[in-house]
Formats: sequence, C-alpha cells, structure tokens
Amino acid sequence: MLLRSAVLACYACLPVACATPSGGPTPDAGLVEVWTTTADRRLALSPSTLATTAADGAGVDIEVDARTRHQRMLGFGASITDSSAWLIRHRMGEAQREALLRELFGRDGDGVGFEFVRLTIGASDFSRSHYSLDDPPDGAPDLELRHFSIAPNLEDVVPVTRQALAINPELRVMASPWSAPAWMKDSGSLVKGRLLPRYYDAFARYLLRYVDAYADEGIPIFALTVQNEPDHEPEDYPGMRFNAPERARFIGDHLGPLRDRRRPHLQIFDWDHNWDKPQEPLAVLADPAASKHVSAVAWHCYGGHVSAQAPVRDAFPDKDVYMTECSGGDWEPVRSGGLTLQARTLVIGTTRHWARGVLFWNLALDENGEPHAGGCDTCRGIVTIDSMTGAVTRTDDYYALAHASRFVRRDAWRIASTDTDDGIDNVAFENVDDGSRVLVASNSGDAPRTITVGDGGRTFAYTMPAKSVATFRWHPGGH
Repeated sequence: MLLRSAVLACYACLPVACATPSGGPTPDAGLVEVWTTTADRRLALSPSTLATTAADGAGVDIEVDARTRHQRMLGFGASITDSSAWLIRHRMGEAQREALLRELFGRDGDGVGFEFVRLTIGASDFSRSHYSLDDPPDGAPDLELRHFSIAPNLEDVVPVTRQALAINPELRVMASPWSAPAWMKDSGSLVKGRLLPRYYDAFARYLLRYVDAYADEGIPIFALTVQNEPDHEPEDYPGMRFNAPERARFIGDHLGPLRDRRRPHLQIFDWDHNWDKPQEPLAVLADPAASKHVSAVAWHCYGGHVSAQAPVRDAFPDKDVYMTECSGGDWEPVRSGGLTLQARTLVIGTTRHWARGVLFWNLALDENGEPHAGGCDTCRGIVTIDSMTGAVTRTDDYYALAHASRFVRRDAWRIASTDTDDGIDNVAFENVDDGSRVLVASNSGDAPRTITVGDGGRTFAYTMPAKSVATFRWHPGGH
C-alpha cells in the first residue's frame, strides 16, 4: 500500500517527554518511543513519545507481524582498523578515549551498543605501514612460522579491542587478512599476487596462529574470512586474488580440517566482497568439501545491489549472511545520498535481505581521512577524531548504525513488516529479552511524510521529517 501524503503540519508538535534510554524500562503500555535524526542534524537521535490507538479497520502503511520470524541478529558495528586504534590510543586523552569507547560499545545513557567488530590480520590500506604477521628478515619461506608475531598490534589494536570487550563482554570479533605473507605469494609482495598452492597449509596454520595469539591476549575471535575482497588486487596496498576454486580447495582441504581439529567453534565465512558477483560464493558453497566448513557468506557494498544477498541465502538456507564492510565517504552516491542512503541500504536493506550482522568500515579516522597507507583517500570513519584535540564528530554512518544498534539487542528476531516502495524504507525486530518491538524507518524524500504503523490491534501515526531516519520502540503489552 502506498504511504499517505503528509497530513500533520509540524512534526515538532509531537509530544516530547520521558523517552527512556535503550537500556531502561520498557515504555508504558500504549506508548511508542521514537528517536529521530535528520540529515541536517536539527534532530540527532532526538526522543519523543506518542500514543497508540485501537485499529479502526482502515489500512495502514506498515503492518508489523511478529508471528513471522526471519533471522536472529548478532549485532551492528565497525572495524577496529590499525588506523582507528592508533588514533584512539595516540590522539585522545585517557578520559576522551574512555568516553568514546563507552559511547560506542556501551548501552548505559547514550551508548549505542555496538556488538560486532572486525579486525585485520596484518595490514590493510588503513594501517600506517604495510606488514604481515610473519615477515622473515631475509624474506625467505618460514614454513614453521618461527617469525610469526602479533607485535605490530600490541600497542594499538589489542588494547583498544580489550577495552571495548571490557565495556561489552558479549562483543563478537571477526577477522580478515588482506594478504598472506609475501613469501607465500607468486608476487613475492604483499601488494598484488596469488597464494601459491604449496603454501596453503602454511597459510591455514598462519590464520589459526592469529586466533591463538589473540585468545592469549584475552580477545576471542569468533569468525574468520580467508581473504578480504578476493576478486581485487589493489595497486598500492596489501591484497591477494583468491578465486572461488582456490578458496574451495583451501577451505575444504586445509583450513577447514585444521579448524575442526584445533578450534571447532571458530566460524569460517566465505567471499567478503561485493554484491555484484554472487556466483563466487555460490561456487564455494556448491563444493561439498568446502561448504561443510563454511557457516556464512560475507558481503561488501561497493558493487552490485543489496538484493544479491537473498538468492544466495535462498540457495543455501543453512548459511548465514553478514555485511562485513562498507565505508562512508566523499563520493557519489554517498555524498548526495547521505544519512538516508546509508540507513536504507546498509541497515534496512542488508537486514531485510537476511544479514545477521552489519559492519561499517573504519571505526574512526581523523579530519583528513587519515592515517592510511595507500587505498582510499576519501573514506570517513563512524566518528571523526580531531588529530590535534581528540574531539569527536559523529558522521552519517554513526547515526545510521545507532538507529539500529542502540535498540536491537543480540538474538533479536527480524520480524515481518510491509515492504513499501515509495521512499519510506523500513525493517522490524522483536527483542527476546523484553519482547519489545523495534521499527527502523528511513524517509529519503525532500518532504515530510506521515506513516501509519499497525501491530496487532493497535496503530500509531508519525510524521517523519524530510530526509530523516526514525526508530520506534513499543511493547506489545500495550495491545
């Protein structure tokens, strides 16, 4: 059903009072809590409340149906890249650092409750230098991994991740390599090249050695991908082409069996690349030896359309879906699409197409999109840290994520809601801890829009400002 035209003259006239923090008690029966952010930041997670009314038999724009359940959610978050961790450790004071990490990973007060992060195994473009975790001084093969060391991470990534875990002990941490060590590749370099088959076993041991080393530092890794963006060989930062037949052999004959013996609860995700080549993960999942070791497909946003996630999941319904990287930045369509593009595509679109977890790219970058060693010079972080003062600015990506992460809890069900097609996008969830319902909606239009939402025998209406995102939370006890 098409949404009705805006009928309320002023969204600011809605009553504003006593909206509880996400960790607080549930609303009174019959009340809906609303948080709204506008693209111009006139509203920024601004709270209000409204009442529900008995359904009068008229149609609603969005019907929420908790009887139809889809995937259970793991969480939302971003990557603690080397660059992000370095800024947090070296460009912020202790009090600033603690406040930022509590805001990002905590749920008390204004905490946005990130529950999912990604680390890089060795350097990415968002590192201050290029390195792997096994770089022998002479560059000779190191089959016994005698030179393996996570020393490059001990100053920044490890302490920041441990601090995040101290704030949220349930935080789930995944990790991805940008390249195997140079001595394992046909290029002899971290930049470009392919993994030589004779080193498949060594690379499998390298990845599990990383998991062991991080466990020793108090950081449990719950999932790995075997290669970041395996269909791309960057020109100026670590990368490695690793096509579907190669990944299938590596997972099926090497990493998978070793994982089963050493760390049977560690998950392996395939692909970790864009929506435009679903045939790549489909080929790996069609290989019986590899597929039995793969628990999920990981996606990036830089090519194709989010809808590609669903057919892969439909073909292999026993495999989970994750969005594991997308960066905001200064390019089209992100520049003009802004907040509502990020929300409707990366939060609403990915979860409507089965994603259990959603990760943006850098947790933090400075005012110049630094530091980085090659790669993207127009990317931004979830937050921007002033390199001189440590002051924090929150980006569109922060608000897009927070509209879900602050309100949708671990293990929440995505539930059915009407999929509209006229500029209002939405996704609905039911939290298992208190039974509350959460609806995230985005108005991409240039004018306010009134939406009516139905849940069982109750309805409510709200006028969304132009170019805005709103989160609604209510308790079915009011019905």
